[in-house]
Amino acid sequence: MRPTSTVDRPSNVSESLARGRLGIPSVIFFVLSAAAPLTVVAGVVTTGYGVIGVTGIPLAFLLVAAVLALFSVGYVAMSRRVENAGAFYAYVSRGLGRPAGVAAAWVALTAYNALQVGLYGTIGVAAEPVLDRIFGGHPHWSIVALVAWALVGVLGLLRVDINGRVLAALLVAEIVVVLIFDLGQLGNPAGGEVSFAGFAPDNLFVPGVGAVLVLAVLGFVGFESAVVFSEESKDPKRTVPLATYLSVVIVAALYALSSWTMAVAVGPDQIVSEAGEQSVGLIFNLAAAHLGDTAVTIGQVLFLTSVLAAMISFHNTTARYAFALGRERVLPAVFGRTSPRSGAPQAASVAQSVFGLLVILLYAVNGWDPVVKLFFWVGTTGGFGVLLLIATTSVAVIAYFARSGGDETLWRRVIAPVLATLALFVIIWLAVSNFANLLGVAPDSPLRWLAPAVFPVVAVLGINWALVLRRRRPDTYARIGLGAASAAAAVKPEAPASVEVNR
Repeated sequence: MRPTSTVDRPSNVSESLARGRLGIPSVIFFVLSAAAPLTVVAGVVTTGYGVIGVTGIPLAFLLVAAVLALFSVGYVAMSRRVENAGAFYAYVSRGLGRPAGVAAAWVALTAYNALQVGLYGTIGVAAEPVLDRIFGGHPHWSIVALVAWALVGVLGLLRVDINGRVLAALLVAEIVVVLIFDLGQLGNPAGGEVSFAGFAPDNLFVPGVGAVLVLAVLGFVGFESAVVFSEESKDPKRTVPLATYLSVVIVAALYALSSWTMAVAVGPDQIVSEAGEQSVGLIFNLAAAHLGDTAVTIGQVLFLTSVLAAMISFHNTTARYAFALGRERVLPAVFGRTSPRSGAPQAASVAQSVFGLLVILLYAVNGWDPVVKLFFWVGTTGGFGVLLLIATTSVAVIAYFARSGGDETLWRRVIAPVLATLALFVIIWLAVSNFANLLGVAPDSPLRWLAPAVFPVVAVLGINWALVLRRRRPDTYARIGLGAASAAAAVKPEAPASVEVNR
């Protein structure tokens, strides 16, 4: 079998992302935009209170933050050795082997696509109060979704630093408004007394705790994507660790504060019923009571831009996963090529846009509920997929350092990853046990099993594809997980020892 030749690869430049364009602030903006602070506070937190009925949500955010911080210890330690836009795919490939890596890639594409297209289901609802105030009415949700889709698609083809600037402007304003809302809520406690019941363990460890923990994890989704932008960072060995840790801390503090002050303003004994009745409108109704109509208008505009910013971030993340797989020929080679002008993964971005368009049209034509059946069901299932990826990657980090510990400390390569892995699998077990609560469906609903079962099925398909590559295209199989090095390396499958060193 011949080694890789330049016939397969038109040029190394066309298969490289633009380096040195993102500093630490830009990467943090990408990460936090995926976390979508105002969307989580207005939507996820009220869902946790109103649908699941658990009042210990502030503590849940802190608990999940602690677990993800433990996970990040080994994750960022490995990032100093493995630089790859495929992130989870590359890490699992290096730690657990190429078949497991391809399985992780398939799961990642499924999960991030679900998160990205799920947001199209809520953009129309987010736009309604803004459009009603400006124009006195609003179009069908799909029209708003298509406008957002076009904007996200165009930005996905531009330089990554331009996307970063757009996200920076949207995110800073969004966080400021969330903090102002929090101060308004804290300054007007129900009954005149500030309650700390949301941080009491007895209010978290109740039936439904698994669903709440997954919702909390969903709020953090995106923190792991600092590694996705490592190839485009100015100093990845410094940028990735700082961006990852800062993102976990900022998200934890913001969500714990916001969910707590919301309960303080409504009253811990009333928050479940009020959130269930008012849903997303709760935070804006509280703002109207405490801060006035102007604050509500600003908040509603930024809620809209929050959803848009999350779309942009997830679009970029998903496109880079497809790019990483195309560059290594796990997907067709066209996905592994970048625009010579912008350095963006052009074909991968276009493919993501096409998929989003098809989903919007499918839901619009069939008249399906975009909020419940697209945003909530599809998006929440995508978040569960990311949880599975994080847990698998944690195992991969342990396996990787068991073979090549190098100069890493025992804490980084063993203790922290093992503790994180145990905690993550407990959360997964609780999540599967409470998946009906998580989706808000009846305990005997087929969705209770079908939604989480998507990922094992996808993983098996990925493993089978890797085995097909090993048998039919061993040169491609040998490059799996090599990242940017695969674009220039001519790996000989008949020399397994040298390949294993690069794994």
